[in-house]
Amino acid sequence: MIKTRKQKQLDMLHGSIWNKLPLFAFPVAATAILEQLFNASDVAIVGNFTGAGKTIAVAAVGANSFIIALLVNLFVGIALGANVVIANAIGRKDKETVRKAVHTSIVVAVLAGLFISIIGEILANPVLTLVHVPEDVFSEALLYLRIYLLGMPVILLYNFEAAIFRSTGDTKTPLVVLTMAGVLNVLLNLFFVAVLHMTVNGVAIATVVSNAVSSILLLRRLIKTEEWTHVELKELQIDRIILGQIIKIGLPAGIQSAVFALANVVIQSAINSLGTVVMAASSAAFNIEIFAYDVLNSFSQACTTFVGQNYGAGQIKRCRKVLILCIIEDAVATACAVVLILVFGKQLLSIFNNDPQVVSLGYTRILMVFSAYTFSMLYENMSGYMRGFGISLMPAVLTTLGICGVRVLWIICVFPRYRTFTGILTAYPVSLCVTAILIFIALLHYKPSKKLQQHITRNE
Repeated sequence: MIKTRKQKQLDMLHGSIWNKLPLFAFPVAATAILEQLFNASDVAIVGNFTGAGKTIAVAAVGANSFIIALLVNLFVGIALGANVVIANAIGRKDKETVRKAVHTSIVVAVLAGLFISIIGEILANPVLTLVHVPEDVFSEALLYLRIYLLGMPVILLYNFEAAIFRSTGDTKTPLVVLTMAGVLNVLLNLFFVAVLHMTVNGVAIATVVSNAVSSILLLRRLIKTEEWTHVELKELQIDRIILGQIIKIGLPAGIQSAVFALANVVIQSAINSLGTVVMAASSAAFNIEIFAYDVLNSFSQACTTFVGQNYGAGQIKRCRKVLILCIIEDAVATACAVVLILVFGKQLLSIFNNDPQVVSLGYTRILMVFSAYTFSMLYENMSGYMRGFGISLMPAVLTTLGICGVRVLWIICVFPRYRTFTGILTAYPVSLCVTAILIFIALLHYKPSKKLQQHITRNE
């Protein structure tokens, strides 16, 4: 049995489930929110301390939001593959697989980060050109992106390390570490921009440094722990079999997340064509609405991890129960987050930019995006459930069709006729509704818990 610190790790295999899901999900949500606050603080500080050029600075940072999400989400999905592999192994009490998966994950994170940094630096200029970043914003957006890309190794390392901790049920350690890094990020932002009078280059450097600190602190914790997830530096190498298992689950999940971001890049390109004010409004709104999405998505991650461990232990009834409880509890938690943001939405938007037009357009985006969150909640939890069983490719394919396909078609076919901000935003509820229906059909088709139960019965 893996050694545990009861105050941090959850027993997912025994006892009640309903009270443990929030204990897992809320720290995950809080961690994701803090990660977003890295970017949000960038936007808020350049929007308030860069004088007459504040709208351009905000738009420059915002223009990169979806590009960065596209790059990061692909490998965060692969990190989720590591989460599932480790969780399954813990459920089976397979210490050797846990050890190999942990060390493989660390190496993959660093190498993948270096790869993205190099390729990203080469493609940064053409990518920003491709998404139609306006000329008055382009140079600042390019500067921010290139500095941010230099930090990809430490950004990915933190996310893989966090996945390792979560696979054991410890969601608090990544949160504590990121809290410290988040405070550092805000302080550095203020120092570089308000004191040294830097612009987007200052906030980008602050973000990279803060991510480096968080990844180093988690690595130090993994080196010092006596648990199964202990990292021995001299054993850092890639196990090909384990890597294959991680990629089999994680790559489709990463594609699913990246497709979501890619679709938003297409949306962002259309938004950019409407001018700097609309860009600034959309950027500010995104940095607020994502908080509610983080709450929503945290239960999907809880679903994957709880199902992963119980699947490894052969406890099928608990797997089905996890899905039902995740949907119910996710609905309640997300509804609370949405209501709070809607009530204080305009005040929150003014933090980023107090231009009345920016605030009004930003609030319109929030309303449109939140109208689709019921569909998001359903498809995220159902996808998370299937990933816990190792079924990852089909959700990724269906997400590609439902989200990316619908949004691309919307921008190509509908937007030219209705060239308004609302016309663009309508793509969100339409695409997410289609995706939820497709994932539900897939779940009915696969019936993973039923098929596994039949397999177990045949082997008894």
